[in-house]
Amino acid sequence: METISPNIFTNDMKATIAFYQLLGFTKTMSVPEEGDDLVWVMMNNGSVTMMFQTFESLADDLPEISRKNGGSLLLYINLKNIKAFFNEIQSKVTVLKGLETTFYGATEFSIKDNNGYVLTFAEHE
Repeated sequence: METISPNIFTNDMKATIAFYQLLGFTKTMSVPEEGDDLVWVMMNNGSVTMMFQTFESLADDLPEISRKNGGSLLLYINLKNIKAFFNEIQSKVTVLKGLETTFYGATEFSIKDNNGYVLTFAEHE
């Protein structure tokens, strides 16, 4: 195994792209390649890759996938300069847990994305 790239489901691709652009991600691939009816998008920020897909695009192929927003999942993202990043985005997102130092020495904060998923950002010093 080499990497993991979560594929997050969304009902609103435009809002999802805008939210993750706010976090510094850029769109690198999509289906279709252009247009307003995107069903799948790949976005990157540094070495972190996230994929986003509409629920409808997999309705026939994988009906087992829950059609609810959010999920029993937390995405844990390591980064550098966490305090500057937190200060940059805190007024633009839903902060669930502010900056704090954990018992294992990491500085972390958690937010909720526009689809109900929890993202925890961490810097290990």
